[in-house]
Amino acid sequence: MMGLRARLALATYRWLGVAAYPVITAALAVRSARGKEERSRRSERYGYASAPRPEGPLVWVHAASVGETNAMVPLIREIGRSGITVLLTTGTVTSARFAQSRMGPSVIHQYVPLDLKPALDRFLDYWQPDLALFAESEIWPMTIMALSERHIPQILVNARMSDRSYRRWSRFSSMSSALFENLALVIAQSELDSTRYQELGALPVLVSGNLKAESGLPEADAAVLERLRNQIGDRPTWAAISTFDGEEIAAANVHKLLSSRLDLVTIIVPRHPERADEIEEALNNAGMVVARRSRGDSIMPDTTVYLGDTIGEMSLYLQLTEIAFVGRSLTASGGQNPLEPAMMGCAILSGGHVGNFRDSYQMLARNGSARMVRDTEMLAKGVYYLLTNEPARHAMIDAGLQTVHQMRGALSKTMRGLDPYINPLTMKARLMPRNPSQENSGK
Repeated sequence: MMGLRARLALATYRWLGVAAYPVITAALAVRSARGKEERSRRSERYGYASAPRPEGPLVWVHAASVGETNAMVPLIREIGRSGITVLLTTGTVTSARFAQSRMGPSVIHQYVPLDLKPALDRFLDYWQPDLALFAESEIWPMTIMALSERHIPQILVNARMSDRSYRRWSRFSSMSSALFENLALVIAQSELDSTRYQELGALPVLVSGNLKAESGLPEADAAVLERLRNQIGDRPTWAAISTFDGEEIAAANVHKLLSSRLDLVTIIVPRHPERADEIEEALNNAGMVVARRSRGDSIMPDTTVYLGDTIGEMSLYLQLTEIAFVGRSLTASGGQNPLEPAMMGCAILSGGHVGNFRDSYQMLARNGSARMVRDTEMLAKGVYYLLTNEPARHAMIDAGLQTVHQMRGALSKTMRGLDPYINPLTMKARLMPRNPSQENSGK
């Protein structure tokens, strides 16, 4: 039962949201002006639907950003094969575009409603989901309580709990228990994640492994890949991917340190492509000659940096190299998913701040497929070593591919955990009359 302190905390959270409504509205307007919200679809954030709700069972899947969305793709496809409609919500423009490029019309996409009761009521009244699945660490108090009030099962899949989140929730243990006890099931990535969720009040909890080991990247355009490879020619390459502020300049400094010995091309793929203009300006000021993918620029003999400022083309950039530094780990913290470059055949370098992906990095490092660096100078030495030592580079690549293979199996374990919730919806879908448009949608 919810304690008094938890009730007061949730009531305070709810009323703070009501009080902040005008501020939130203004903030969304600012984000729209900056391209961080789709102006034409901003009403979806307030729970207004922009697509029809099909008849039959519907599962609401929420994934915050591109990485979480990509991890959910195999699970969404498995659910869709059962004849169940999937409503996918995401929180960013980049993840929305990625979702539409990966899933197409077979999945309904909407922006996730604000964690405010009016928006949630409007959203749930319209879509009436039979089941809600949230990816990784998406914990929104009002959303959890609204689903609970409607007796809609809600499950956290591919769940992880970072050190920072665990410390924060532990300080508010009564509130965490009051929230997490509403989850019908938590399917965790690791034993550590499982333990943390149980300590915070979630039951039952299963361990599946990481769904990100199941989800490959969209295939690169073969013609574009061949054209870029021809433009690069025999010049050695390395990539800094999923970079955050400061890491692009670090990559430029690595290039400068190595340019006296190697005529290399440095590929930089920022985590947020909307930063491309400011990144290009900073790189130009640092003396780099930049070609941008979004402009269709060619890689010329004097090009030093190829800026991958597009969405959904990570496989293209990774196939242009065999060495990948994974960002948000050197000048920022938390890390980004290292499994994608591993499965694409890259030796991995990373800064040490990778708490959000600790288990993946531990397995990769243990098998010899990832190396950690402390600073720019150490990164430069690592890049140079791998560029000039083909046996060592290929040994890391082979170890990475083997590690990803060992980590697979999370999808089947997740589906087994979801069976009690999915099977009744599958039977309901099979009993529903189907129209030709549904049959042609691939569901």
